[in-house]
Amino acid sequence: MPKLRLAYLVTHPIQYQAPLLRRIAAEPDIDLTAFFATDFSARKFKAHDFAQEITWDVPVLEGYRHQVLPRLDKAPPEGIEPTLSFWHPLSHGIGRALDGGFDALWIHGYARWHHWCAIAAAKRRGIKVMLRDEATPISAPRGALKSSAKRVFFEGLRRGVDGFLAIGTLNRRYYEANGVDPARIFPVPYAVDNAHFRKGALLAHATREQARAEFGLEPGRPILLSCGKLIERKRPLQLLEAFARVCAEPGLRRPYLVFAGDGPLRAELEARAAAIAPGAVKILGFVPQSRLPVAYDLCDAFVLPSGQEAWGLVVNEVMCAGRAVIVSDMVGCAPDLVHPGKNGAIFPTDDIDALTRAIRDVMGDADRLAEMGRQSLAIIDRWSFAEDIAGLRSALGSLCPGKFDPR
Repeated sequence: MPKLRLAYLVTHPIQYQAPLLRRIAAEPDIDLTAFFATDFSARKFKAHDFAQEITWDVPVLEGYRHQVLPRLDKAPPEGIEPTLSFWHPLSHGIGRALDGGFDALWIHGYARWHHWCAIAAAKRRGIKVMLRDEATPISAPRGALKSSAKRVFFEGLRRGVDGFLAIGTLNRRYYEANGVDPARIFPVPYAVDNAHFRKGALLAHATREQARAEFGLEPGRPILLSCGKLIERKRPLQLLEAFARVCAEPGLRRPYLVFAGDGPLRAELEARAAAIAPGAVKILGFVPQSRLPVAYDLCDAFVLPSGQEAWGLVVNEVMCAGRAVIVSDMVGCAPDLVHPGKNGAIFPTDDIDALTRAIRDVMGDADRLAEMGRQSLAIIDRWSFAEDIAGLRSALGSLCPGKFDPR
């Protein structure tokens, strides 16, 4: 049986996706080509939510065939992150690209003009279409009117898409609530390169005390880590308030709160930390991708208190280091990766009292905290690229019978 030709379309190269694309390209019976509407993220760029230029210090275009589609709109100046919207980037040429004899098209997302052009182009050519997206019941505020409109929207989407690739439990529920037949939904979970982050944490462990000294952290004090942009949606100020309450209580071994990230709230966060938790809060700024395992190894527990988070891949990453995790109930990965009392805690978003209790309960007992970390590692070992490949192969086998053997 000849190789199945698979096209993959996404707005831009994404550092989390590149390792998975390399894994798929290495499958002996899949011939993969990735198409991007823009490749700004493959170079140094100034991100909207950071105060500095960003360069992903991990390869995002290596190990798989790829092509950047031409644009109809004017690209922003070199080094500036483009505004991503329904119309931008306004790429074209996906139809001509699909004339190369593809069997299936995998589209990441459905809220852009080029997504709909790709679906139409694929259907005209008899190419099977698979869709993967982050949307869940909690990923965006939706009233009754918007929810009704979404169901109508999905009636059209279902006619163009042959298979839906679910990133997790909430994503699957979202598809089913919008009328997608469960038989057309295949599990392709949101995962990271577990082996890379596990290896990085193990290597970092050998120089942990050196890293502590580098970041100005005293030996022996437990560390609660938060990693992400310092923006309102991530709720860093609420986390600081809860942490300050915990610090005021005796018996928690004088913990640190470490923020790995940057953004417009940094100055306010620094000023507030100096006032309510002096000496107990460290803000590291933007941490390059290759250095994240160092931060993960340093911490004893991790917290993601976001008011809205479609998934939260940083939770996957830190679990690869074997750490307890605390997340709000508006973090999409919570039902799949966080088992309360087993490897961490889930608290109601914007409830500072509940967040305070979660921090206290998770970090209060060192032995229990270590066991939670071991449980995190066991859970994430079963949520990996291996499951992604299995789900993708199942989808291709179902949608392309006679052209692909999923075994």
